[in-house]
Amino acid sequence: MTFKVTILGSGSAKPSLTKHHSAQVVNLYEQHYLVDCGEGTQNRLLRVGVSPMKINAVFISHLHGDHVFGLFPLISSMGLMGRKVPLHVFAPRPFDEIMEHHFRYFDTELPFEVVWHEVHTTAHELLYENNVMEVWSLPLRHRVPTAGFLFREKTPGLNVRKEKIAELGLGVAQITAAKRGEDVTLADGRVVPNGELTYVPYPPRSYAYLSDTNYSGKAVSLVKGVDLLYHEATYADNMRKEAKQRGHATTLQAVKAARESGAQRLVIGHFSSRYKDDSVLLDECRAEFAETYLAEEGKTFEIVPQKKN
Repeated sequence: MTFKVTILGSGSAKPSLTKHHSAQVVNLYEQHYLVDCGEGTQNRLLRVGVSPMKINAVFISHLHGDHVFGLFPLISSMGLMGRKVPLHVFAPRPFDEIMEHHFRYFDTELPFEVVWHEVHTTAHELLYENNVMEVWSLPLRHRVPTAGFLFREKTPGLNVRKEKIAELGLGVAQITAAKRGEDVTLADGRVVPNGELTYVPYPPRSYAYLSDTNYSGKAVSLVKGVDLLYHEATYADNMRKEAKQRGHATTLQAVKAARESGAQRLVIGHFSSRYKDDSVLLDECRAEFAETYLAEEGKTFEIVPQKKN
């Protein structure tokens, strides 16, 4: 039931001695997904113990260099490591043109396929799905077409109430049927509704990634009840004018997003290099939203199931 987010980079566009560019790894049920891929990402993956070969898919929010420049050397390294399975990349247009030029001069004989899926940055669409999770696009407001991403766990399988197993003398076949969502017929002919026998062990968990963006009420409305929200906070709140002009958000705008979405926890990142001490940004947020955390590089945030009785 693993659901973790590991921060690989938390700086904004201008290089810094203390931060790398945007990148994160989402680990859901030991399946790994890369979210943005700024310069130096493959080195950061190694430092946190995630092999590039474990990456199932890559989600690129927009085509500014600090969010995508690390992908091309990562693809090259995957080729050198002998990757065979396709790598699926979800990114806005014209990522296809960028990759075409890359393959023209580099990685001309990759041992695996890179499969591009266009992200429509004005739409809320299902991008990716498997048996345990979904990934949805979230329209954002930046200087170029940009999308965030919502990782949402599917409803976990039903559990059968132990007291009902004992009370009704359920056998293996009946328990299995109940877990499939079926009503159960007892030996005396009585039919027991599935709802009396089973329960969902915990609510599905979710993680939303909102970077880079001005505050967006639309994006917030699409992540209601999110367990963990990453929202950029490039600037302190006294720089709202600059943030608006540059397509970014401030600390208290990130807090507003957390409050209005009903997020359990807020992680802020994409920090401007002007700040030598990020605690200034954290303090502004925590004064209004206590469950705020810095996107410290190498730190992992785990989303733990909230079990039902």
